[in-house]
Amino acid sequence: MLELKNICFSVSTPDGKTDIINDISLTIDDGKLVVLTGPNGGGKTTLAKIIMGLVTPTSGRILWNGTDITDMSITERANLGISYGFQQPPRFKGIKVGDLLSIASGKKLLKRTEACTYLTRVGLCAADYIDRDVDTSLSGGEVKRIEIATILARPTGLMILDEPEAGIDLWSFAKLTETFGQIHEKRESTMIIISHQERIISLADEIVIISGGQVSKRGKTEDIFPSIMAGTFSGSCPARQ
Repeated sequence: MLELKNICFSVSTPDGKTDIINDISLTIDDGKLVVLTGPNGGGKTTLAKIIMGLVTPTSGRILWNGTDITDMSITERANLGISYGFQQPPRFKGIKVGDLLSIASGKKLLKRTEACTYLTRVGLCAADYIDRDVDTSLSGGEVKRIEIATILARPTGLMILDEPEAGIDLWSFAKLTETFGQIHEKRESTMIIISHQERIISLADEIVIISGGQVSKRGKTEDIFPSIMAGTFSGSCPARQ
């Protein structure tokens, strides 16, 4: 179980202090798929980075399965089974896709058949990618899918994905949503996905709308989703894909 208790985050500006996250408290049960959505600039990505340890909260506590991880490093959180997919994944010149998958899995050498499975699940052919470098020769969408494949390769209890649909073609997007649905159906891990896409939002058990650094609405998908589609929540209408 993930517990966020009174999380706040603020930054200093020439005009004074600006609150980015303002007293957010959430509890997410094991095996749930929760979508964070809402207007751009509302604080969704900052909140996700706080959970992963990429950003330190100004105040508040984070508990994962009863353990206080607020002051833990990114590595320590990863060792506890927390993984993160960036909106714009990093590139690694000189590292091949197959090697990156092996590193992510924790194995010295991942079998080619295993690597093929992870790449196929995100819509990539292993034969075309496994020996390629994770560098600028890959498109943004390709790097994004490879990053998600590395998350699938690593045993994880909590997956945090920041707009996984960004820069991905329609066919691959359909493959990804199918994969997310399979993970959720098997309850392989708890999933937090930041998204504005109708197909991803519709997979969720719960929707949390973040606006102005606060939770403006939270509820079951069947209760919240129709209101989002009707445009009831300003700035939160998802794009159809």
